[in-house]
Amino acid sequence: MKSRTSAIIGSAVFFLVAPCIVAGVLPWLVLDRYRLPFSTALPFVVMGWILIVAAAAALLHSFARFALEGLGTPAPVAPTERLVVGGIYRHIRNPMYVAVLSIIAGQALLFASWAVALYGLIMGIAMASFVHFYEEPTLARRYGAEYETYRRAVPGWLPRLKPWHDA
Repeated sequence: MKSRTSAIIGSAVFFLVAPCIVAGVLPWLVLDRYRLPFSTALPFVVMGWILIVAAAAALLHSFARFALEGLGTPAPVAPTERLVVGGIYRHIRNPMYVAVLSIIAGQALLFASWAVALYGLIMGIAMASFVHFYEEPTLARRYGAEYETYRRAVPGWLPRLKPWHDA
């Protein structure tokens, strides 16, 4: 059994390696190191910041659930011991991917950047493919009927309004 401390450390390291690069460093490079000014359209700036802040909070919550509830990390090399279905996971199965894509979309709005929007679209296709071809089959093998029940009840990409409660 993994310790809670190692799960927290592993999740923190993976947070720095995966979402911080995908939603931070790579858009930064696409934007030519944020030399672009903010959008001149105030609604885009406001919507961009709202998306970024809300998604960052959801992302941190999701990572915490993996470490504290699942006693593991989101990294495939150090998976959770338990299926994570609490908190935000009662509303959506893929909150980390949705949060990362929302942060990218927020940056596209904030900087009025079609390049970042296109990057987000490419990342969305890559993430959806990874989920479909690797993650879902792996979770089905690892957690069996428990995951299948969860998968049928909780949508993958658009959150349900009422939280799911396992029977």
